[in-house]
Amino acid sequence: MVHISRSRQDRSLRDLVDWEQGHVSREIYVNEDIYQQELEQIFGRAWLFVGHESQVPNPGDFFQSRMGEESVLLVRDRKGELHVFLNTCRHRGMKVCRYDEGNSLLFTCPFHGWSYDTDGRLVGVPNFQTAYRGELDKSAWGLHEVAQMSNFYGSIWATWDPKAPSFEDFLGAFVPSLRRSFEGSDGGDNGLEFFSPVQKWRLPTNWKFPGFSFAGDHAHGAMTHRSTTVAAFGPQGELAGGDRHGVPSRWASTEYEMSIPALGHGGHGRIYEQPGVGPYVETWQTVLQADDYYHEMRDKKAEKYAGQYLHGVSGCVFPNVICGGSRILLWHPHGVGVTESWRFYTVDKGAPKPVKDAQRRYMMRYCGPGGMTESDDMENWNYAYPASLGTVARRLDYNFQNGVGHAYADDRVPGFTLNYRIGEENQRSRLRRWLDFMEAGSWDELSPAKR
Repeated sequence: MVHISRSRQDRSLRDLVDWEQGHVSREIYVNEDIYQQELEQIFGRAWLFVGHESQVPNPGDFFQSRMGEESVLLVRDRKGELHVFLNTCRHRGMKVCRYDEGNSLLFTCPFHGWSYDTDGRLVGVPNFQTAYRGELDKSAWGLHEVAQMSNFYGSIWATWDPKAPSFEDFLGAFVPSLRRSFEGSDGGDNGLEFFSPVQKWRLPTNWKFPGFSFAGDHAHGAMTHRSTTVAAFGPQGELAGGDRHGVPSRWASTEYEMSIPALGHGGHGRIYEQPGVGPYVETWQTVLQADDYYHEMRDKKAEKYAGQYLHGVSGCVFPNVICGGSRILLWHPHGVGVTESWRFYTVDKGAPKPVKDAQRRYMMRYCGPGGMTESDDMENWNYAYPASLGTVARRLDYNFQNGVGHAYADDRVPGFTLNYRIGEENQRSRLRRWLDFMEAGSWDELSPAKR
């Protein structure tokens, strides 16, 4: 287990993270040894988001994704089955695929020509009979496949650890909320498709700055996003009810921080005071076809959920993915001080083209390095990391005390703890689970009942 040696004292990981009191050492954000341990202990064991089945609809389709720092391929084989492979040749390690996405029935390494079928089998080795004398056991040298993969209502998740629990057990009480993140606007399961290409860029910061703050730091909105909130650029690009987001239902509701402390998942959610789906509020005034479409989809969703209370949560699936709000946000570690940020934008599969175009334009305007909102966030993270690197700065803990001691359970959302909507309960939950992963020797020790 890593111990961080410092000139003034030796501090273990548990000394560095006091999530109960809200004191967290900056060391866990800037220390190279801790970062390397994260790659092994967290990204080598947790369930991670890989992509969506809509990105690989046909046999031979592939999408190059990432798990931690490692490149992986999401592939649909000749029989239509999905696979996730490590993108490295078993001979000398060259990437067998250097394209972001495409279609191929064969992956051929450009170094020495070893070739792999879409099911991962090694099927071609140059000079197999002459140089290898036909003795190489090709069945033992196929592409390395993840230990487990899950197709969760169209979203693809994977883990390298064969001892990891099932994906739904990993989610726990977060299952219903995540399921609704992949519903269509009419409430139908697996109703989404992803826009292409994926938006990618790198930030000079540690992955936990965005990964543990996003959907867990409402306090920054009034300051960081003040100008964008005042601009009120809703989905249609003009005034949308005084908000930069889509217009919410007018039904009475209360917003909370909602987290699953033992599992690290959570975000923000609303508890409505009545069942069903709220009345549609005009949102796309400049794209009337989109407004008509979403109004119709709302009515279908209302039929499905009539009489049911919908207390969903949009937020983080530990460790590094945020789901909800027509987007999937991934924060890939790319070194202790670099994060590769990916954005997947979603839309209804069956939406007409003008609706899809309107949704795409709004998401690009709202998100990403050129978007009005995330450019604000990046300003903070890009400065917070270097400002924490100094000799004196590393002696000072971060403060995560907002809302400490005020979380409580609510029977309306079983499995979650609630706190005031502006707090740091979600961040403390993620730090708690971070510490669990970093200290545990295996998944046998990671069960919430054993921690």
